[in-house]
This record gives sequence, C-alpha cells and structure tokens, in this order.
Amino acid sequence: MKDGNSMMQGFSPVTGLGSQPYQPSAIPAGQKEVEPPRGVSPTAELGLLVASAWVIPLVAFFLLRWELAYLVLPYVTLVSIEYLLFKPQGEIKVWRSVPHHRFLEGQEVEVEVHVVPEFSVEHLVVRDIVPEELEIVSGSPEKAFSLRAGEEGVLKYTVRIKRGVHHFERVEVSYRDPLGFFSADAFVELFTEAIGVPQVYDVPTPYSTRGTKITIGPLPSPLIGEGLEFHAVREYRPGDPLKIINWKATARTGKIMANEFESERKVDVVFIVDASRNNLPVFDYLIRAAASLMLNALNDGTSFGLLLAEEVPLWVRVDYGKRHFFKCIDFLSTAKPDLNNVIAYQVEHLAKSAFPPRAQIVYFSPLLTKESREALKILGELGYKVVVISPNPNSLYIPSTEEEELAMKLVELRRKALLRELSAYGLIIDWDVKKPLKAAIAEVIKL
Repeated sequence: MKDGNSMMQGFSPVTGLGSQPYQPSAIPAGQKEVEPPRGVSPTAELGLLVASAWVIPLVAFFLLRWELAYLVLPYVTLVSIEYLLFKPQGEIKVWRSVPHHRFLEGQEVEVEVHVVPEFSVEHLVVRDIVPEELEIVSGSPEKAFSLRAGEEGVLKYTVRIKRGVHHFERVEVSYRDPLGFFSADAFVELFTEAIGVPQVYDVPTPYSTRGTKITIGPLPSPLIGEGLEFHAVREYRPGDPLKIINWKATARTGKIMANEFESERKVDVVFIVDASRNNLPVFDYLIRAAASLMLNALNDGTSFGLLLAEEVPLWVRVDYGKRHFFKCIDFLSTAKPDLNNVIAYQVEHLAKSAFPPRAQIVYFSPLLTKESREALKILGELGYKVVVISPNPNSLYIPSTEEEELAMKLVELRRKALLRELSAYGLIIDWDVKKPLKAAIAEVIKL
C-alpha cells in the first residue's frame, strides 16, 4: 500500500491523475453569434413618455389653444431619433468559459461569459442562467456593459460546485437604447457541462490479497514462495534453489537454512454501493468513501469493478487504469439514492454471474434495511471476503436534551448488537462520520 501523501499527490482537481489533463469545456468553440431581435419592443419608460405627451393635446383641447399641440414635436423627435439611430445593427458574439469539466465537490469555480458586439452599444445587459442547484459565492451572473464595436466585455462570477452533473444552457442578452425607450432581448443557447466529483480522503487499503489471482501486482499476499519481500528463515527443503540458502543462518545453526519470501499478487476488488433511498442522510459519505478507495486502488495498480445498486443497477466490470477510474468516478458523481428493495437479488445475481472468483468485496452501506443486510449475508455465504464501510447515521445527530441523549444511547446499543451479529459475514467498519475515514479503518484494521 502506498503512503497517504503519495496517493493524494496523484489527484488534482486541475490536472487530474498523473499527467492526464482534463479536457477544457466549450471555450470559444462554443461561442454563438446572436442577432438581436429585429422586433425592438417599447419599454415602460417609453410608455411614461407617451402618457406625458398626451397631456399636451388634452390641455390644448380644454383651453382651446391649439398652438400648444406643437409642444408634442420634441417628444416625437426624441423618440424617432432613439429608434432610428440607436437600433442595434449587427451581431453579438457570446461564449462562456470554465477552467475544466471536472471539479471536486465544494470547490469554488470561476465562470466567465464573454460578449463582443459588432456595433457600439451604450447599454447591453448580459445574464447567465445558472443551474438552480449551484450556490453563487461571489460576483453576479448579470452585468451591464457599454461597449464600442469589436470591444470585448467579460462577466465573471464564482459558484460552489456540488456533486453531480450541472448544465449551463442559456445566456440572456438584453439591449437598451441610451434613454431606455426600446429593448431587444434574446436567449442564447450556450451549453457548458460541469461535473462535481466526490471528495476523496487519504485512506489505507482495508482489504488483503488472500486467495487472489496470481499475477504481478504491488499488494503483498500472504502466499509464501519465491517473491520480492523477505518473510522468514526455515530449513532447506529438497528442490529449493540454491540461491535462497542463508549461509549465515546455516553456519550459526549447523543446519542448511533457506530464506522464505512473501510473494506479490494482484487483487480484484468489487466496490458495491448501497443506493437505497433510506441511506439519504449518509449517501454522500458512501460516495466519498467509494471514490477514495477507488483512488487508492488506482494508485496501487489494483483492478476493480463497481456495482451501483440503484433501482436499475449499474454494473461496471472489473478493469484497471485511469480511463476506467474516471468512468467509475463519473457514475459516482451522478448517483442518487432511489427506491431499491431488491439489492439482495442484484448482489446475488451478479455475484454468481459477473464477479471475479475469489474477488475482494468492499460494501458501502449503513445497513439500515433488511435487504442491505441480506445482501451482506449472501456475499459471506458465497465465500467472498467482504469489508463493509458503514457510515453511522446516528453520528450525524446531536441530542439537545437528556431524554434524546438516552434515546440515542439505546439506538447505538441496538446498532452495535446488529453489527456484531453481521460481523460473521464480513469485516465491518462502523464509521462515525465526524471522524476521518482513515481513523475508522485504522481502529478496525491494525496497519
């Protein structure tokens, strides 16, 4: 297992893993040329002006002084000049840019909207339509510009990314003449996708390689034989190669002694995420834990698969490498808890038909439902080595009264008794989510 620092250095929200960069979003390739609507509409300001202009002929009528009607001419002249001289003539180029496609959840991302008119405009309002689920932490998605022909204006604001896929789809461009008598509004279809990937923790490897397939890999296996790591000294056996004889131990004991090495073997791991709706309070913790152990497996060169046990299960077959890692991370990023009462059937079917023989299973579930507990029993009865990462929903609740505190103690006792019963089917890591996952694993697995 690699140490935490080297493991985490491989992941960056900007450059991705290793030297593989993220591909940029639609940056000016996604730009659109917008023709402001030719049907320029009057504004409320023009309505007030026209209403006030009507006062003049009414006064002239009641006073029988028709020469006062000439006072309407300045109004007509002003409106005509505004309409004829300041009507938009040409196109406006608009594009949106974000640094990358993928971001860690909670990361603050600056979004830029660029606008370049082909004509001079005194008052151009640009408003980016931000996905409702994103929080704007600084700046504003709306800005008014006064630009010369060919001059570029930039609107900047910052959002906080949540886990999931977020679509920026439209930009609203509104033209106003200098006096605000006429307006021309247009929606620009401008698509940009931002993916919020789960946060990852520095975690140790919670599974062993006992009974796994014999191919070269970086994880130590308890299988004894010719390998890379020294294990012990034993008596020489007929058929052992001469190169493993330990001459110092032979001289000291008077018997021919040989070195014994620990072999290295590659492990297949299957990550199972219980996506039941009952797990909503701790669902993000499940996803973060799965993503963290996937990164750990990637850094260790371990092959892994993913079963996202939703109502319609998602199975990603066992594979390895960065491309496979990003594929699984994208699925975790979009995962949502839903109604799933058949997780035990899903797990049993895939365990018998798709899981590699003798694979290690890492099961992410708070074990709240009968179905989720039945799935664990099935895996154990089928002979799989199972590690359960179980976020404790009770650890999210802070009692405010003595009665609530007593009730929480009773609930915790019941949970501990249940986990003790289920420990016959796998190693269960009861995770108090107020503590780091690394500490929860270390409490159960002595590293």
